[in-house]
Amino acid sequence: MSKSPLTPYSTTLLVRDTCLCLHVQRAARALARQFDDALRPLDITNGQFSLMMSLNRPVPPSISAVASLLAMDRTTLTAALKPLERRGLVEVFVDADDRRLRRLRLTPHGERLLAEALPIWKQTHEGVDALLGETSLARLRADLLSLA
Repeated sequence: MSKSPLTPYSTTLLVRDTCLCLHVQRAARALARQFDDALRPLDITNGQFSLMMSLNRPVPPSISAVASLLAMDRTTLTAALKPLERRGLVEVFVDADDRRLRRLRLTPHGERLLAEALPIWKQTHEGVDALLGETSLARLRADLLSLA
């Protein structure tokens, strides 16, 4: 004799069909795969592209500033930086005015790779944008920003 579950299957279906977190995660994974596939010839992931793009600033940002922008904790960001540092794309250095502060910058090699990746990102993004249409796209961006 089987006993009835504590959480009925109908609840599982309700969560599957209505959970915003689940739907955003699924969409994010699908988008990530699409951009990963597009950037694969350059041997970078979409996450590495976003990280490198976040360093493309007039003044090298602090680790905390980049972590905040990318909604990562510092430990996760530090781990994500390691492969980029090993490839000579990014460097971490001590701030001249505050020796406790670490700053990040693209190396010349990193700047060239980012410039090479940009047209791939644009083309891939245009394909995604076309699926959604301009009205839906603007609304989606606004809604996602309000959640973040």
